[in-house]
Amino acid sequence: MIPISGDVSDVNLGITDKELINEMCGEIDFIINSAATTRFDERYDVAMDINAFGPLNVLNFAKRCSKLKLLLHVSTGTRLGVLEEAAIEMGTTIEGAKASCLDIEGEMKLIEEAKKQLHAQNVNQNEFTSTLRDLGIQRANFHGWPDTYSYTKAIGEMNLGYFNNSKNIHIIILRPSIISSTHKDPFPGWMEGVKTLDAIFVPYAKRKLNIVLCDPNVILDVIPGDMVVNSMLAAMAADAQNECNKLSIYH
Repeated sequence: MIPISGDVSDVNLGITDKELINEMCGEIDFIINSAATTRFDERYDVAMDINAFGPLNVLNFAKRCSKLKLLLHVSTGTRLGVLEEAAIEMGTTIEGAKASCLDIEGEMKLIEEAKKQLHAQNVNQNEFTSTLRDLGIQRANFHGWPDTYSYTKAIGEMNLGYFNNSKNIHIIILRPSIISSTHKDPFPGWMEGVKTLDAIFVPYAKRKLNIVLCDPNVILDVIPGDMVVNSMLAAMAADAQNECNKLSIYH
């Protein structure tokens, strides 16, 4: 395994060495994309670049890989209500949305206009970031999603399905619930960084958090990270035997 620095928000995944790109495209047979920003209130522009258009950049790169068997994309099952094992069609909004259709191009124009206005107002970096975070939540809620994270991840799925228009790439979308520390491997309780609900679990484990205000009747849907990895490997092993190019979705 050879690690290569890259960025899913860039064309060619941020790789500029043409010889390296050609070598990768000639040798890669499986692609796993788990790159994401998991902050629920991420800046709208950042979340769109990584979560929404990152998968599209990965797909475009995958189309150049002559030996590719399949592309596995890790999405999320985090949203309001029950998420069916079906593709999220381009432009879809969900229950409670104030809009009947999601116009992704229009959202990108909205982001650029907001950034231009903020630059024109010469706001400081904190206000710039705060405003774009608020914008992400507002637009997510406008289209029915509870937060910027699940909203932009859904757009990423839309892009994968829509722009794989020739259906020449076999795509697996895996939708785990909230991923937390491991059950067993590499050892129980292992985690890298503090993300999503870890911000509650860590201080609780350190006995610095004594109370959490919540509804005791609500089910907390969390899955250990190593179980997600096992699911990814199982899905790839099962679908790699299927010669037809299709979109498979697993929860």
